[in-house]
Amino acid sequence: MITIDARGMDCPKPVILTKKELDQMDHGEVLTLADNEVCVKNLEKFARSQNYKFQYEERLDGDYEVIITKDGKKKEEGKGESLTIAFASDKMGEGEEELGKILMKSFIYTVSETKPLPKTLVFYNRGIYLTTEGSPVLDDLEKMKKEGVEIISCGTCLDFYHRKDQLKIGEISNMYDIYESIGNAGKNMIIR
Repeated sequence: MITIDARGMDCPKPVILTKKELDQMDHGEVLTLADNEVCVKNLEKFARSQNYKFQYEERLDGDYEVIITKDGKKKEEGKGESLTIAFASDKMGEGEEELGKILMKSFIYTVSETKPLPKTLVFYNRGIYLTTEGSPVLDDLEKMKKEGVEIISCGTCLDFYHRKDQLKIGEISNMYDIYESIGNAGKNMIIR
């Protein structure tokens, strides 16, 4: 049994670390130590989504021991589909800007750590701030690029925000290429 000490970690790291260990084994168990009920619930959702066995116990010290068991049966993956994710903003959702930026950073980290990776990441409007100088997600984007993910930013948007010379990752693209990337994807997701 592999043990992961996820106490003190922010979402989604406990789930990602647990998933990575389970992905490396045909069958077996991963024990994840957690310090809050939200983490336990997130691990349970992950386990159920993969058809893994899930159990947990609250310890006397208030921490939790979560055991996820993989029995060798793989969940059926989507076949022949490619995913394109389009980012229209440098923050996720409406409301407090600081929270939106925290959520976006967490989302891109999650994408970078989850397999299969998307085929293409498209950045337009304020989304181009994620591919330019000062972006807090450049390391995660670089990691995905090294694994073959295409990263494209809208040239018109880079010009509009005067950031073309600050592009740090990916290629400058045009609306036709963006249309093709989104339109030809087996699945696509737009993050605003």
